[in-house]
Amino acid sequence: MRSGRLSGPAAVCLRLCAAAHLPRYKATAARDQPALKLDPDLPPPAKRGLFARVRANFLTGLIVILPIAVTIWLVWSVIGIIDGWVLPFVPERYNPVVLIKQHFDVTVDIRGVGVVFFLMFTLIVGWLAKGLLGRSIIRWTEGVVTQMPVVRSVYGGMKQIAETVLASGSTSFDKACLVEYPRRNIWAIAFISTNAKGEIAAKGDDEMISVFLPTTPNPTSGFLLFVPKRDVKVLDMTVEDAAKLVISAGLVYPDTDPKKVREQAWIKSI
Repeated sequence: MRSGRLSGPAAVCLRLCAAAHLPRYKATAARDQPALKLDPDLPPPAKRGLFARVRANFLTGLIVILPIAVTIWLVWSVIGIIDGWVLPFVPERYNPVVLIKQHFDVTVDIRGVGVVFFLMFTLIVGWLAKGLLGRSIIRWTEGVVTQMPVVRSVYGGMKQIAETVLASGSTSFDKACLVEYPRRNIWAIAFISTNAKGEIAAKGDDEMISVFLPTTPNPTSGFLLFVPKRDVKVLDMTVEDAAKLVISAGLVYPDTDPKKVREQAWIKSI
């Protein structure tokens, strides 16, 4: 022994005994030690009353039910609007509602029949438009429409929009971005439309792009802005997430988990 410290076999035995009893000591200390050191002078937390619990349960149920109910209502309403437009043009001998009324004397409201007829009609028109006869009819119809002063402007604009948005491989409105609007250091979410073309591109000093700046909470209205490409900050979030952020007035933010972001990008690329 030297300087009050054990050495040799005695020190080895002491270490082995300490190692054997250490887990038991830790468990006993953890059991005896209080979980939280609370101030004894503070009163215990008040329990939530019955009304508070009912209110919390109601709000939780509302959060679950409201998105589902609104989605079902919107789909149901859109289907009803399409049925109201299409069914008057369907002959009675092909209308299921009329056939059921004639054979079973029962009046039923079958939602979606007009949607089915509209899809079938659209497919047939698209198939005919690819053929020689269909292209000839379309050229003749466009020739007639272009002779009408007001109709030709509406038809030309709608056709250009449809070809731009619905064309295969179109990249319009596939990216969200940040632009400084209405002044410097104030940023707003916008959607990249296309690169500036024609006179607008020629008049600009820098490369410019056109962006659509939606309004909150109705993103179908907004402003068309032509801004320098270098002043636009492209966002990694999807267009859907950006639209949710705009509609919710900044309450619903996209998921920032890198793994989920990569999964969403992979799903979108399929």
